[in-house]
Amino acid sequence: MTVIPNYRWRMAPEGLATRRQLRALGLRPGGQDVAAQLERPRRRRGPLVAYLYRIDLARPVRPMTPARRAALDKAMAARRTCPECRRDAGYCIPRSLGMCVPCHDSPC
Repeated sequence: MTVIPNYRWRMAPEGLATRRQLRALGLRPGGQDVAAQLERPRRRRGPLVAYLYRIDLARPVRPMTPARRAALDKAMAARRTCPECRRDAGYCIPRSLGMCVPCHDSPC
């Protein structure tokens, strides 16, 4: 097991980025291993950890194909459909409720 470098918050060297920062640049990690990690201290719990990847090894984001778009649309429709009333709620059904808010709030 290799030890990866650990940097404090805002102290990482140039050329490293988080997944979110890579995505903003139109890139993805592309199968590379984590190059370093960033720690942000917190008062009452352990530090927040963010993994960093090398920008020079990152690859461009794959383009959205019609099949991928259709699959994502189908998945989002399933998340919006209430299992009780079978209607599109217009929002993602909360997993904590398991159904749309009107179905949850209505008396049995």
